[in-house]
Amino acid sequence: MKTNENTKLFFLIILSFVFLSLNSILYKTAVINDAIDPFSFTFYRLLSAMLMLTAIYVYKYKKITFQPKRNWVSSFMLFLYAISFSYAYLNIDAGLGTLLLFGVVQIVMVTTSVFQKEKLTILKILGIVVSLLGLIYLIYPRESFEIPLFYTLQMIISGTAWAFYSILGKKSFDALGNSTDNFIKASLYIIVFYFIFEVGSLHVTAEGFLLAITSGGITSALGYLIWYHVVPDMKIMTASVIQLFIPILTIALSVVFLNELLTFELIISTIVVTFGILLTIYSKKQDTIKE
Repeated sequence: MKTNENTKLFFLIILSFVFLSLNSILYKTAVINDAIDPFSFTFYRLLSAMLMLTAIYVYKYKKITFQPKRNWVSSFMLFLYAISFSYAYLNIDAGLGTLLLFGVVQIVMVTTSVFQKEKLTILKILGIVVSLLGLIYLIYPRESFEIPLFYTLQMIISGTAWAFYSILGKKSFDALGNSTDNFIKASLYIIVFYFIFEVGSLHVTAEGFLLAITSGGITSALGYLIWYHVVPDMKIMTASVIQLFIPILTIALSVVFLNELLTFELIISTIVVTFGILLTIYSKKQDTIKE
């Protein structure tokens, strides 16, 4: 792959990660202000993303398509990620929640890559280990440290779903079409969810609605569209490792937007994780991005 193509791919990956990180910030802002309930946030998030992607698709192709025989599994994974994400964040901080989320993503995707017999190099393995050590250092118990088990389990489910959504995205040759179809079907899933499960009392303020549609129509729609565009050009192992940058980015954004404390541990962890990611991506003995 040529240098300019690598640069473009790198830029798109970073842009996608910024959008993915902002989803956590937008939702935690809504929760802190008690502006919306988890179900309503997820519903408006998926619906607004579907409308945005549909509008882009119609503008580009001058038509609307629905694929009745495809994308049911990937769209379910998208729905499962989103709904579990919302309920898990009720009692987990933005930074810690994202660490749990993408820690699980890392485990699932690395395991999958091993089963699919992707070739590993020493530098790639070292990069994975270094990145995970950086995350472990950040969440290592200090003084009082408690993780709510029920909400942690929900975040594990969310991370597992996102991992499989990313893996399924490797087979996508039409990022816009598949992303649009995924969100259409995910919107159907959440309607079914409402009628099957008792979701409790619903409340939506103007602020909560605005945060939800911003998360859906901008950060989710565009972030996931970009991710589905770039992930087919990466090996599963590479895609899993570079996503470890998202928790660090989310914590940094939470310092700015949620007034969370910037700690020495965060700075050190950022350096260690970034170094591990660079080791994995720029391994000289194996191309981590397909030619």
